[in-house]
Amino acid sequence: MKPIMKPIMKPTVKPMSTGRRDLLITVVALVALGLWDASGLDLPAARLFGSAQGFGLRDHWWTATLLHEGGRAAAWVTMGVVLLSLWRAPTLAQPSRAARGAWIVVMLLCIVAVPAIKRFSPTSCPWDLAEFGGVATYVSHWRLGVADGGPGRCFPSGHAVAAFGFFGMYFLWRAHSAVRARAWLGAVLVVGAVFGLAQLARGAHYPSHTLWSAWLCWALCVGASRLPWLQSVSAKPSTKAAGVVTDPSLRAP
Repeated sequence: MKPIMKPIMKPTVKPMSTGRRDLLITVVALVALGLWDASGLDLPAARLFGSAQGFGLRDHWWTATLLHEGGRAAAWVTMGVVLLSLWRAPTLAQPSRAARGAWIVVMLLCIVAVPAIKRFSPTSCPWDLAEFGGVATYVSHWRLGVADGGPGRCFPSGHAVAAFGFFGMYFLWRAHSAVRARAWLGAVLVVGAVFGLAQLARGAHYPSHTLWSAWLCWALCVGASRLPWLQSVSAKPSTKAAGVVTDPSLRAP
């Protein structure tokens, strides 16, 4: 008589919740930022573009006009388009007006909060350093209250918020269209990196200034996404009761 073989049951692994994944990304990014600050690579990075004569790309058309002034204008145009979306009637596959309005407020908060921090920062820009033709000495932005001899008001990067302020579009769309949410996330990261590189080349900011702007905007969005009211208005409406079958591409990641 052959022994009865019982099927081997594979242990089920529960997927990580969205909230925990957001928190994990936030913490890992914070640790990475701390390691970057501890490495002291900000100044060597600035030296790649600057010399005793200053930064040759400070007033170049590509960096100063197209990516700095043009990037800022493009950000406000994008925000205007997002604001106009409030008048579009929502569908089961789209966020509600309440969700769109709430996330627009969060994005505007990012746009305001980071420059507000910068306004009170004693940290000067790379082009203000004596070794690049200025008057300041390099002082870490974590040495709070220690003046570097320059004008300050350069940490974190306010220009980078023209891209990273739109992290909220990822949080707005991810319960409705994973494809659109990831497209927004990818675009924000790429454009933010380009803006940050342009400002580094101009001598306007160190890499850490851009990275901290990105982290602050992300952290603000993560915090907002945990608010019960915002969770309720951002949730995808149930289609089961309405008898509607949605496209698989619209499922939440």
